[in-house]
Amino acid sequence: MIITTRQHYELATTRRRCADGASGDGYVARRYVVSQGAGRWLVANGRQYLNFSSNDYLGLSQHPQIIRAWQQAATRFGVGSGGSGHISGYSVAHQALEEELAQWLGYPRALLFISGFAANQAVITALMKKNDRIVADRLSHASLLEAANQSPAQLRRFIHNDTRHLSRLLQSPCLGQKLVVTEGMYSMDGDSAPLAEIQHIAHKHHAWLLVDDAHGIGVTGDEGRGTCWQQGVKPELLVVTFGKGFGVSGAAVLCSESVADYLLQFARHLVYSTSMPPAQAQALSASLAVIRSDEGCERREKLAALVQRFRAGVNASRLRY
Repeated sequence: MIITTRQHYELATTRRRCADGASGDGYVARRYVVSQGAGRWLVANGRQYLNFSSNDYLGLSQHPQIIRAWQQAATRFGVGSGGSGHISGYSVAHQALEEELAQWLGYPRALLFISGFAANQAVITALMKKNDRIVADRLSHASLLEAANQSPAQLRRFIHNDTRHLSRLLQSPCLGQKLVVTEGMYSMDGDSAPLAEIQHIAHKHHAWLLVDDAHGIGVTGDEGRGTCWQQGVKPELLVVTFGKGFGVSGAAVLCSESVADYLLQFARHLVYSTSMPPAQAQALSASLAVIRSDEGCERREKLAALVQRFRAGVNASRLRY
């Protein structure tokens, strides 16, 4: 039987709904309309809810200093960047944020992206070519695995945080560049990668290391510098995102001068996308200032205390998580 494209989409959606109804495991993605609030409290359908679903880890999305920075920059620059960074969309606000991030994390360069998904896709698709090999943690984010699958490079996945399996996958001959891909902190399980050991194995086999620290940056390490800093690791490619610890959105890739220059020429997500608004960049600079301050330290300590309190409560109640 031949089915149309529309029927194919409808059939796939129906199967997903049936699976959801049979198991109750939440296979169907849904969107819930929120009428007010993105912080501690949400208002939806006329009712107020305590928000346990946000990834605004430090509560900075509601910080008055950051909101004010966005408002002031919007008055100066407007609400949009007006173009790609390669044309007219790269402002002094973008430049300042990139320099601040590079200095903070100890890299020569930082490049801004509109999202973490775009940053991961851009780096992998631009850098990895035919005859190259990507060895990625099996639980890596969808943006990383999708980019690796779509690249001409060979993809191999290692068992989550299993460094012996990683080593075996790197041992076989490879004609091109090898890249190890992992996350710093995994959001679903809440565990961290053994980054020092992973980096040692990667370098032993002449591979580069890419770490996506979306869930560690701003939250762990000295001044919130993230999981890599906390474990004393400096990967060749560090991706940080701004929707979690920073409370805003967007991302940056930290790298060497030569890699940054290469990405500016060949990372299509960077070249052919409108830049984030300058107001967003200025708000992110304000967020970084809070993260690095005593207040940021206090917020991280409060978050850590809440995590411990939650774990203790769950363990006491014998709930599985």
